[in-house]
Amino acid sequence: MDVNQTKQEHLLALKVMRLTKPTLFTNLPVTCEERDLPGDLFGQLMRQDPSTIKGAETLMLGEMLTLPQNFGNIFLGETFSSYISVHNDSNQIVKDILVKADLQTSSQRLNLSASNSAVAELKPECCIDDVIHHEVKEIGTHILVCAFFKFQVLKPLDVKTKFYNAESDLSSVTDEVFLEAQIQNITTSPMFMEKVSLEPTIMYNVTELNTVASGDDGESTFGKMSYLQPMDTRQYLYCLKPKAEYAEKAGVIKGVTMIGKLDIVWRTNLGERGRLQTSQLQRMAPGYGDIRLSLEMIPDTVNLEEPFDIVCKITNCSERTMDLVVEMCNTRSIHWCGISGRQLGKLSPGASLLLPLTIFSSVQGLQSISGLRLTDTFLKRTYEYDDIAQVCVICPYTSNEC
Repeated sequence: MDVNQTKQEHLLALKVMRLTKPTLFTNLPVTCEERDLPGDLFGQLMRQDPSTIKGAETLMLGEMLTLPQNFGNIFLGETFSSYISVHNDSNQIVKDILVKADLQTSSQRLNLSASNSAVAELKPECCIDDVIHHEVKEIGTHILVCAFFKFQVLKPLDVKTKFYNAESDLSSVTDEVFLEAQIQNITTSPMFMEKVSLEPTIMYNVTELNTVASGDDGESTFGKMSYLQPMDTRQYLYCLKPKAEYAEKAGVIKGVTMIGKLDIVWRTNLGERGRLQTSQLQRMAPGYGDIRLSLEMIPDTVNLEEPFDIVCKITNCSERTMDLVVEMCNTRSIHWCGISGRQLGKLSPGASLLLPLTIFSSVQGLQSISGLRLTDTFLKRTYEYDDIAQVCVICPYTSNEC
């Protein structure tokens, strides 16, 4: 073999480039007072600078755009765009050219080619161009396999969630859940938060609590310009309430339940759009035991030593039928009216019954209703309920007469 033989080169040249929007050119204005030694020299130089804004030369932002000098950063939820070009560097006609671009992630390999058909022929000095797009949904290293074009996907937001149960005692008849979402911008540039919404599951209705009533339209609690600066954190609040068909069924909403997903949309420099959707948020529903006791009706204020009515709702949360007996035990301030030890009858799993009761208070002030007891005669099991609710007791007479 001739050692002087020229090494044969490839007929085609492949070039890959990321497509990103340019950024505004920034400069560092230098000024001084007119009485200083340079006088107006700095001002003249800035007025002659083509990158400054006429009439506003001291602003850092200019009228020119700067093309990206490197790959830059790409964050989860953004769209990766790449330009692929195959050029015929030879003096020959190349036939049956197939350009294939795959994106390799840590978990899968995706085909991003717009067309899977081959080009019949490519003449000298001609090229085949293709632009591919992909919404990034994984963190970590991604490789564009056509040219082993490697890039790192970073995490743009830190999202933390907290759940708060609206039911603080047995007097509450609601199963509302409040979700607090803390969103932190962990990038190096500000974000415009275009949308932060909660998509609930079929079991819940959601109400956003991130606006303040102002006239006909609600105004955002974050103001008109919803910008999130780097490393800043913002809290969003949502109220979820079970739909009627699920709330009426005891035991349906218990244990670990799916609440929904957060859908976050933002824009960065020059309107570049990013979107991030969380996985299903899970919440541990509060346990009510075998029997749930709640209040359907209770007055806010009652008179001292005057009977008043309340209505209790008893729900069988177990998977067996119960035969219930109600007992009423007086306390120091609360006195029950009626027959204690009354038979309520059988209550099947998931069923409920309303129990009207009459009581009065012998002490003024904020009094706690206690002393109610339920017994399941089948298992000889007793359930005691204290601090069922609180009621304000006032004296209808003058202070001297009380």
